[in-house]
Amino acid sequence: MNDTPHNAEPRWCVLLPAYQEGGRIGTTVKAVLPHCPHVVVVDDGSNDDTADEARAAGATVVVHARNMGKGVALQTGFKHVREAGYDCVITMDGDGQHAPEDLPAFLKAYRETGAEVVVGNRMADPRTMPLVRRLTNRFMSGLLSRRMGQRVPDTQNGYRLYGREVLPILMATVSEGFAAESEVLLNLSDAGQRIASAPTRIIYGDEKSKIHPVRDTMKFFSMLRHHTGSKGSGL
Repeated sequence: MNDTPHNAEPRWCVLLPAYQEGGRIGTTVKAVLPHCPHVVVVDDGSNDDTADEARAAGATVVVHARNMGKGVALQTGFKHVREAGYDCVITMDGDGQHAPEDLPAFLKAYRETGAEVVVGNRMADPRTMPLVRRLTNRFMSGLLSRRMGQRVPDTQNGYRLYGREVLPILMATVSEGFAAESEVLLNLSDAGQRIASAPTRIIYGDEKSKIHPVRDTMKFFSMLRHHTGSKGSGL
């Protein structure tokens, strides 16, 4: 765990896992570029023009031949980030729900806290968040925070910064889909990493959520059971 502030200007990039984001991903990439000149898009097997649109907007694009889920798309992106030698990476969603204007807040927290992990926090003012998402988020964040032994107010937020030091931990994740982002936080805490937070706003447009409430909730609790069993067996 690194408690020393990161004083030097880091070489960083933004990572966008994307699936069927044609019509949105280009706008997202163009909005990010004024804040960060290095944008990596992992097209997770889309059958629309996601990849071409991202390239045209100025992103480096890595393509999956078939849809493999957000967790695998992130791992592909982390592998690219590590090989490219970046000091840190900020993950965002490709559908425009994360505001590029919030990127400086992550770098500020990274520099000032010395934490290798910074998770966005929408819960300071969640009034515009749909009620079901708000309640689910508070429940899951409370549960995970107790498991981790440190408070992370918005564990379901995919808007995050990861330092190069923790990339091997991220790449050891075994869960698929959205449960992977919760498993990552548990694994990071187990490894002694302190998790900082950065304020982020809430943006909801007309995009269709890729979260399936029943299926993804079942995967979340399956991941928790697996994680608890692995710790108990010394794995």
